[in-house]
Amino acid sequence: MASTIVTFELGGREVEVMVRPMTTLQAVLRNQLGFTATKDGCRQGGCGSCTVLVDGEPMLSCLLPVEDVAGRRVTTLESITPAEGLHPVQRAFLDANALQCGYCTPGMVMVSTALLDHQPAPTGDDIRQALTGNICRCTGYRPIVTAVHDAAAAMRANAGEQAR
Repeated sequence: MASTIVTFELGGREVEVMVRPMTTLQAVLRNQLGFTATKDGCRQGGCGSCTVLVDGEPMLSCLLPVEDVAGRRVTTLESITPAEGLHPVQRAFLDANALQCGYCTPGMVMVSTALLDHQPAPTGDDIRQALTGNICRCTGYRPIVTAVHDAAAAMRANAGEQAR
């Protein structure tokens, strides 16, 4: 089968990639575009370490053919990290010791970011439900749930300050 050109928005800029049919978004991000925060974990959709946002919704990039994101907006961990520091979710993960080996962290941060974009004041159950597709073998999840709560509070406080 012939290769095709796929165009999509990545981190606020339009990118064009030439791909063979059924090439995953994960492979394109890591191997063609150098966005290596999107981890190459299980390659079966079971660990969540490859989670990215597509039009603001969490998706497993290891299962997603890049052709399916044509014309859409893709956000990776690199895309949400501001030049001057850390995104509030990243800062909360660091402050709450919600990372150890760090392998699951990009996926956890992306899912948490999507959750807080849609639901600024989630309950513990909301957070646990949002994280169900992401596996962490190090932290025991409690620090991650705490980090998401803390990030939500910080983001609400920051929004209140900006509204003044």
